[in-house]
Amino acid sequence: MIDHRSSYKLLLILARLQQDMLRRITMISEIIICDDSNLARKQMARALPYELDAKIHFAGNGLQALEMIRTKSFDLMFLDLTMPVMDGYQVLAALQAEGHDLHVIVVSGDIQEKAQQKVTHLGAKAFIQKPCDPQKIESILKDLPLQGLNPVAQAQNNQHQDFSNPTPPLERLREITNVAMGQAASLLAREIGVFVNVPIPLVNEVQPSELVMAIQSLGKGQQRKGVCQGFVASGIRGEAMLILHDDDLKLLAEVFEFKQSDYSSSSSEILMEVASILISACLKGIGDQLSLRFSQGTPITLGKNETLEQLIERGSQQWANTLAVEIDYYIESHGIQCTLLLLFPENSIDKLHQLTAYFEG
Repeated sequence: MIDHRSSYKLLLILARLQQDMLRRITMISEIIICDDSNLARKQMARALPYELDAKIHFAGNGLQALEMIRTKSFDLMFLDLTMPVMDGYQVLAALQAEGHDLHVIVVSGDIQEKAQQKVTHLGAKAFIQKPCDPQKIESILKDLPLQGLNPVAQAQNNQHQDFSNPTPPLERLREITNVAMGQAASLLAREIGVFVNVPIPLVNEVQPSELVMAIQSLGKGQQRKGVCQGFVASGIRGEAMLILHDDDLKLLAEVFEFKQSDYSSSSSEILMEVASILISACLKGIGDQLSLRFSQGTPITLGKNETLEQLIERGSQQWANTLAVEIDYYIESHGIQCTLLLLFPENSIDKLHQLTAYFEG
């Protein structure tokens, strides 16, 4: 015989549970995408589920995003880490301090384990590696207490100037480099067991004299060591240079010896090892995004028989118009800095711009 009173109590319990679940679910109606790269903002918005019924807003740096959040209620935020004015870590800390209630998903090229741990500690709900994977994003959204995947075309809600304005070629390459240098930093961090800071890469077209001045500015009166290595892919070639001050190289050797107690090597060998890690990983990261496979030449140690400036001046005709990518890596815990330069001659620039144009969609 059916106990109607027990059935009624069970229905009440289920109803209360359902109400509690609904209270915990946030209806997605307002989304903010915060990234200093116009290209990255476009990629992020296009990677969102097609059925997502929400209005999307864009911010070009952390401070701009924070000011928007202070004046308007947002449900979900996609946040880059490496940005000018205010970076992603500072944004997360400010959101915590000010008590803003929104779900934050970090989207970054910096994939170091310590970076992921830090953003989780600061309240991020998830971490997505650049470039964005639409399936990964959809999976994360389904796992969060969010609601808003309705059969409404995303394009109806994404009318924004970021989609109509083309991204300048140098900015496209900067974002591609940003992803690649994050992968290289992660590899170096795993090798030596410390966190590697990666600021925004610099991408410019320069003349030989400007290039020499830029290299000289890295010295600041100190002795430097460097490694130069050529690379080539389909229709593209260039030179990679890793530059360190002597003092930084000595500190780096100490980090290697501390990490690997049985490690015994000269500073020149450590220089070669770090150059191999950063140059190879960075080129692979760029190549993977552009569907290229770079071949690398034999690395050459600079600073003894030929300086970096002499190398550029000797090949001044080759570097008549150069696309220069400058990437600084900082190990703040040990006061170490090294600079990676990727130099593309004039006859490779158009090919690079053609390949990056595909990212415009």
